[in-house]
Amino acid sequence: MKIPEFLKPGDKVAIVCPASYIKGSIDVAVTALQEWGLQVDIGETVTAQYNQFAGTDELRASDLQRALDNSDVKAIFAARGGYGTVRIIDSLDFSRFEKQPKWIIGFSDITVLHSHLQHNLNTASIHGQMPKSFDDSTAEALESLRKAIFGESIDFHYQQSRFPNRSGAGNGQLIGGNLAILHSVLASPSDGSYDGKILFIEDVGESYYNIDRMLWTLKRAGKLAKLQGLIVGGFSSLKDSDPSFGQRFEEIILDKVLEYDFPVCFGYPAGHIENNHSLILGKTVYLRIENEETSINYLD
Repeated sequence: MKIPEFLKPGDKVAIVCPASYIKGSIDVAVTALQEWGLQVDIGETVTAQYNQFAGTDELRASDLQRALDNSDVKAIFAARGGYGTVRIIDSLDFSRFEKQPKWIIGFSDITVLHSHLQHNLNTASIHGQMPKSFDDSTAEALESLRKAIFGESIDFHYQQSRFPNRSGAGNGQLIGGNLAILHSVLASPSDGSYDGKILFIEDVGESYYNIDRMLWTLKRAGKLAKLQGLIVGGFSSLKDSDPSFGQRFEEIILDKVLEYDFPVCFGYPAGHIENNHSLILGKTVYLRIENEETSINYLD
């Protein structure tokens, strides 16, 4: 796995919008990044709008391409998620990026990029807060992002008692992101093997029955059988049907992995939540779960 160079004060980062357009400003994020000692280059898409997108597909692709190719840019922040990255992924040229990998940072719809980078370019990326979410972020989540991009330890230990974990331990490459996006790239050039990996999933605004359907799809596609561990992050603003689906999302998830023996933890603070702690996707981690206690340690 290629690990991009970690940042240092004085480095330049780019902010682009490969998906939905931004309502409001990202001034809070720009100020925070500058306070971290970084120069900030703001792409044309940050202020663009074409229907629900941050400009046309062509503009969003060219803006991201410019950041990918610019050797002075050491990291690329997706300003927000929403929808649209899948519409441009196949038009991007990663040839210069391969020679000089750089951190790509974001979550939600940016899962398309994370998955594509890992499975096609063997390159790590950061699942973490985006400039548009800086405004509502906890200080702890932003600090985890700062540590991640500057190469400080983001090993993490937490405790939760909301729903029973499945104890155990495993190590493997950390993959995943937004469940709906992982589901949407199945069998595409941005998809890859889950075997021997530690899978992280999160989602927002989904119906319980749709979570069930997406997980069945992953299971039937053979994605869950040979995992080394499952990390479940935030599943927020979920919707039930009438009549009720009859299961909580935790129960839906456990049902799909009942026949396997890898460890499963719930309540990891990452996803569409204010306390969205950063994860370095593509790195190898050691996951240890003992009852309500979960720890994640990066091994490389």
